[in-house]
Amino acid sequence: MSHVSQAPVAPRDTEPAPPVPGDFSEVEGWFGAHDQVLFDWFLTRQNNAGDGPGDLLELGAFLGKSAIFLGRYLRKGETFTVCDLFDSPAPDDSNLAENQDSYPTLTRRGFETNYLAFHEELPTVVQAPTSVIAGRVPPASCRFVHIDASHLYEHVVTDIESSRLVAAPGAVVVFDDYRSPHCPGVAAAVWTAVVTGGLHPVCVSSSKLYATWDDPAPHRAALLGWLEGREDLWHGVDVIAGRPMVRIGDDRAVPPAPPQPLRPAPRPVQEAPARPAPDAARRAREVRLRKLAKDLLPPVVTRAVVAARRRRRLG
Repeated sequence: MSHVSQAPVAPRDTEPAPPVPGDFSEVEGWFGAHDQVLFDWFLTRQNNAGDGPGDLLELGAFLGKSAIFLGRYLRKGETFTVCDLFDSPAPDDSNLAENQDSYPTLTRRGFETNYLAFHEELPTVVQAPTSVIAGRVPPASCRFVHIDASHLYEHVVTDIESSRLVAAPGAVVVFDDYRSPHCPGVAAAVWTAVVTGGLHPVCVSSSKLYATWDDPAPHRAALLGWLEGREDLWHGVDVIAGRPMVRIGDDRAVPPAPPQPLRPAPRPVQEAPARPAPDAARRAREVRLRKLAKDLLPPVVTRAVVAARRRRRLG
């Protein structure tokens, strides 16, 4: 189930309308084929498990590429929440500098335009710092959480703790940029949570770390069984502090094919108004002309015309 917590943002008079994407590949963002395949596997496995509803959450949306992808797995009775500052003022100078440097084109209007090109309704949008999310989303309600917000250590620590509070039993929590060289704060926060904070990795791709706050063994065993049948995904198992973790490589010359392609949502076709039949059109035109003549001609002429028509009908 989808709700909109805030009305879509009215565009500024000087703000040009963002282009509507005609294909998923046209949506700006960072969401590669390997992670599309992994998102699909985790979310489809959840959807096929027959468990009760569990909500979806994304912290940091940029222009909606991964959110659009996530939205296709939303089931009836569930809520998908997206939290991002978008074009709101940042809460501190460090966050402001990060946004100006990394996301100069980010606007909520751009996100909404992209999302609505593929889905009929927006998710629940929380336009605020991600630090508020634990107060906006019910505890233990989310089955899948994707974190790709601030790269600043202090903010990531807060996002990690928020994910623990909102995660339902067995939930999957995904962290972007856990190893990117330009985001050392993310790596420091995520691996600290792994070593000392009770976060259990299931697998890693080159871009994202997939983890759970519960027992990772069921996820890991099912994932390894699925990977054995995938020739397009290299994988291995590393052991970190006595705990196994699946590593999925992206060194194949041809990346894996993403799951079924996302297509823009069909839009209703505006039907042209039906044209009246020729006889009906002629009669309507005659009525309009008679009315116009009655309004414009002098009364004496109008009476003469009416009398002549009456004589023709009687004769």
